[in-house]
Amino acid sequence: MKGHIQQRGKNSWRLKFDAGRDEKTGKRKTQFVTHRGNKRSAQIKLAELIASVAQAKYVEPHKITVAEWVRARVDHWEGSGDISARTAERYRELVENQIAPHIGAKLLQKLRTLDIEEWHTTLRNGGRADGKGGLAPRTIGHAHRVLGKALRDAVKNELVIKNVVAAESAPKVDDEEMVIVKDIPAFIESLRGHRLFVPAMVSLFTGMRIGEVLALRWGRVDLDGKVIQVREAIEETKAHGIRLKAPKTKAGRRDITLPDLLVEALREFRREQLELRLKLGAGKLPDDALLFAAPDGALPSQKRYSKAWSDFQPDMGFHNLRHTHASQLIDAGVDIVTISKRLGHAKPDITLRIYAHLFRKDDGKAAAAINAALNR
Repeated sequence: MKGHIQQRGKNSWRLKFDAGRDEKTGKRKTQFVTHRGNKRSAQIKLAELIASVAQAKYVEPHKITVAEWVRARVDHWEGSGDISARTAERYRELVENQIAPHIGAKLLQKLRTLDIEEWHTTLRNGGRADGKGGLAPRTIGHAHRVLGKALRDAVKNELVIKNVVAAESAPKVDDEEMVIVKDIPAFIESLRGHRLFVPAMVSLFTGMRIGEVLALRWGRVDLDGKVIQVREAIEETKAHGIRLKAPKTKAGRRDITLPDLLVEALREFRREQLELRLKLGAGKLPDDALLFAAPDGALPSQKRYSKAWSDFQPDMGFHNLRHTHASQLIDAGVDIVTISKRLGHAKPDITLRIYAHLFRKDDGKAAAAINAALNR
């Protein structure tokens, strides 16, 4: 395989070399690369380029920036159905707020592991979109994973040689970030009488996500059999508004058994709804009626429920009720496979990864969980 060096300036050299054949035309491709340094370093660089072509590791230069590539991949993932519209919206927020302002202008092929390390530090010290301080490790981790996913695609499409994000770990998330309810009886009493009482009870004692809770229909709630069938979820995005969708994964379609306390709360809630419908002359509740529909019967807004919850419980998100439920099951010694199915996780190892710190408090539970996962 041939190559040639031509001096362009005092410390500038043009490297010419054969880059193999074009897959479409079959013709030989000649590449030109500018190198700055002395003649010896130019010779070494040319040898490296020729070797990379011989080993099928050479990647043609291009001018695509990090931001351009990640934006394009998010569009592709959403268009291909790889991610939901809600997830795509969240990814775009991470791109515009955490990726583009800091490393988005860099050329994709010029991105290095050191850049990722410095990016993490920048986000940790002052990465908030409003400029008021740094980001939590969990948020940095989300941005890290989006960028890593995009770079995996870049490697697959032969735009870069390696995924530099894979060489740098995301910041460690402290166990304390996962807030859970410590005193459940007192928490229930603080909720009683509040309009969020029933949806919170459902999440607290089933582990359902808020989108799944708000999509519940009475036809999917068997109070006599003490079972809830999860078949839909609310998705709210700027692009599509509020709509129903299938659960995140096949495992998300699940039947969840209910404790007596929740059954009683749901019976009372249904009785109140029936009484209100009778007063309004609306008749019986149809099976497809949503438990938490808006007053006009429209789909409930997940954002409004989340905002109302934040006003009521500013120190704990609604999703932490799901974490609390998982904690209850772990403390009760329930095996990891059962917990995983109840939460709708695709695999038990996802559950183990999320709640590893809860198992670490009792090594016996950790061993039992791993045995259950291996023997499922």
